[in-house]
Amino acid sequence: MHALSAGELLGVWELGLAQGLVERALTLLGAACDAPPDALASLTIGQRDACLLTLREWTFGSRMSGVLTCPDCGQRLELTFDVAEVRADAPADTGRAASLAKEGYDVQFRPPDSADLAAAPGESDPMRLRALLLERCLLAAHHDGEPVSADRLPPEVVDAVAAGIAQADPQADVEFAVSCASCGHPWRAIFDIGSFFWSEIDAWACRILREVHTLASAYRWAERDILALSPQRRQLYLEMVTG
Repeated sequence: MHALSAGELLGVWELGLAQGLVERALTLLGAACDAPPDALASLTIGQRDACLLTLREWTFGSRMSGVLTCPDCGQRLELTFDVAEVRADAPADTGRAASLAKEGYDVQFRPPDSADLAAAPGESDPMRLRALLLERCLLAAHHDGEPVSADRLPPEVVDAVAAGIAQADPQADVEFAVSCASCGHPWRAIFDIGSFFWSEIDAWACRILREVHTLASAYRWAERDILALSPQRRQLYLEMVTG
């Protein structure tokens, strides 16, 4: 994996405008990795997100800032943290099939990947999404030696499988413990590097295109030449143009 140039990042942004979150994440990795699309899509969500986190650090640095809205009072809260705070230690066997035995059930499963998420486009109901992913990621299930389908597993076994997946692929399940400074309401906020990184890229692209327009209008330079400038030199030229 390599860091993306300004031109490559702008190309990824342009492609991503017409894509969903899963496709955008794979487009980002595809631009930075010398790997076939199928190989990237088969990475577990945690493996994919670990790569996105590294790519984000290479692109914008280690400090990250975001805005949360308190679900109780609606107050907007600013949150600043470091990449290291959301980087999970992955077990050596991440991506491999796992198994568990509970309540007389013997279950084999694997962590979900991007292909699994892409199979449930637009699904906003967490419980429905969980059921769809369980159906795809369940390799085998038996009760007293008899095969059992995913929809026949009792809730406690489903919960155990979900916990097993989270343990096997921790980077896919990153949360913050947050407390509202205004009303004191505590909650756990989910951190999704894919959507977070994309929002930063979108803001960056809109800003860089305005800079290109300003410098191209003033100096008649080509876009590729302006993008090839370091951010420091580009800023100096902008200051000279805008006074």
